[in-house]
Amino acid sequence: MDTTVAGQVLDVVRRRGATAVFGLPGVHNLAFWNAGTAPVVVRHEQAAVYAADGWARTTGRLGAAVVTTGPGAANAVAAFGEAAAARSPVLLVASEIPQALRRPGRVRGVLHESRDQAALFAPLAKAVFTPRTPADVAAVIEEAAATALAHPRGPVYLDVPADVLGQPAVALPPVAEPVAAPVTGLDGAAAVLAGSRVVLWAGGDAADHADAVAALAVHLAAPVVASFRGRGVPPTGHPAAVGLPPHEPEPAALIASADVLLAVGGDLDGMNTRNWTMPRPPRLVLVDAAPPVDPPEWAADATVTGPLDAALAGLVARTPAAPGRAPAGLREAVLDRLRTDPATAEAVTLLDAVEHARTPDTVLVCDMAVAGYWVGGYAAAPAPRRLAYPVGWGTLGFGLPAALGAAAAGHPVIAVCGDGGLMMALGELATLVQERLPVAVLVVDDGGYGMLRYDQRRAGHPERGVDLVTPHFPALAAAFGLPATDVASVAELRGPLAAAVASGGPHLLRVPAVLLPPRTTSPRWAE
Repeated sequence: MDTTVAGQVLDVVRRRGATAVFGLPGVHNLAFWNAGTAPVVVRHEQAAVYAADGWARTTGRLGAAVVTTGPGAANAVAAFGEAAAARSPVLLVASEIPQALRRPGRVRGVLHESRDQAALFAPLAKAVFTPRTPADVAAVIEEAAATALAHPRGPVYLDVPADVLGQPAVALPPVAEPVAAPVTGLDGAAAVLAGSRVVLWAGGDAADHADAVAALAVHLAAPVVASFRGRGVPPTGHPAAVGLPPHEPEPAALIASADVLLAVGGDLDGMNTRNWTMPRPPRLVLVDAAPPVDPPEWAADATVTGPLDAALAGLVARTPAAPGRAPAGLREAVLDRLRTDPATAEAVTLLDAVEHARTPDTVLVCDMAVAGYWVGGYAAAPAPRRLAYPVGWGTLGFGLPAALGAAAAGHPVIAVCGDGGLMMALGELATLVQERLPVAVLVVDDGGYGMLRYDQRRAGHPERGVDLVTPHFPALAAAFGLPATDVASVAELRGPLAAAVASGGPHLLRVPAVLLPPRTTSPRWAE
């Protein structure tokens, strides 16, 4: 073969769906930049993995990132943890110190050396691979990519010594065709569902099966409440879609009124269920592509596992059709209530501006900011995989770098950030300009950490550590050659945001606003 090990790694991940790879060059991993089509260069290793995660969430395909040894790998840990919390199929490939300089059991102070670099990732990774020869890499690279993509999905870590990356690659062994798992548990689930009032819960693993979920929902006359990852399953405009988070009282009451909660694709986790205090029906049916790594908190009355399209079609075939449909107008009634409440009216105006600006293909990427909480929980979802929201691990600074991945996948993006979170990834403004990515960066500026300020006020504590010095964002954007607009108020945002999205290129908008956090945030769960 006339390709290097680094080139072989890139060839495999691209064939598996990561046609854009994100990374940062270092002295130990330059072989990746000498191997044909080079990775997209970001400004921080954490951003490389966030971008790969944004790519994976948007496309449903493998996301890939390459980083260098030691501090480069360590910089990627937080973003890797977010991918783990979101069950994103991401492959992170790091270099390791040259094999020729390593001595087993000893740390000798080689540049970037650590005793066990892979151990940084082991608690978070679905799998860890540490090949040490070209033959080892050839033996595991296909398995590493396939492991990330297999349900239950998750990020995989692989590291390769720097002096191996540039060596000639060894031919890949034959890849066995995957065997489809059987569907199990259909009869037991059908017995629980028959004749029952059902609410269907759409989790993130149902994102590639929206049509099958919608067909089952219509068959059972079951309204569908989606988790954060499941937004758009089915699209918000579908008659079965509730289109609201379960934290609001109206959808919570709807869920509680059912006989059975039929949960498809996971996500009955703490953040979606208010730490399992959400009202729930007396019976629970779980449908998942594969058994979860960790058992669910709520015991199920019946469980179905197997390929989701086949599992959902099997339930349709085994249950009688039910009359009725999801309650019409529930989403509109809740938004109208929030719109007429002075405490939340400005937040709904923000939602309206986002709705006006987006196209059906636009991806909303939300950071851990009050504005992001509103958009992530309440904006309409015209299709699955049109929202990337780091609610699982809650990694502040996710918004802008994850938007790089969604935009590189060919989507226009609105990245909803706070002023505090954006400061953690300012370098990626340069990446936006360099790659000419269609991202409208919406900075909702409340002068610091608005959610934490709210927490302190609510608890009666002094406001400390939450009021920040922030730059003049349009001037900062201008320093990068990035078009920018300073919008005077949320009420005036609609037109400028729509123009920024329609421009087809990168744009930054800054708008001042202090918003009340929504009920999806834990301090308001009990309201």
